[in-house]
Amino acid sequence: MNRSSIVYERIMEQVSFTKKSVNQVERELGYPRNALHNYKYTKDISATRLIELAHYFDVSPEYLLGISKKNKELSVKKIFHSFNDRQKLEALSISQDWALYCLLQSKVID
Repeated sequence: MNRSSIVYERIMEQVSFTKKSVNQVERELGYPRNALHNYKYTKDISATRLIELAHYFDVSPEYLLGISKKNKELSVKKIFHSFNDRQKLEALSISQDWALYCLLQSKVID
């Protein structure tokens, strides 16, 4: 598999994690329409764009290039954004229970 198709596959993988369309990601980054699809077969990625995409998706540039097989550790924010609405509400409930517990514990300690 050539480098361009690896970059394209990794970008598309990250786009799917965001639950956004490719066009929406391109708009948010200020890229022209179909800019990300250009990496499917022919276009080499510039260093600037590689860094921009790595920051946007919160992955390493090495991961996007296929040099590293391991993505950066998933951040809590990235995991949360991968949840559906029901899962987000469940996480909210768990967080509220934890916050209340911590608040009550601090009053007992004081």
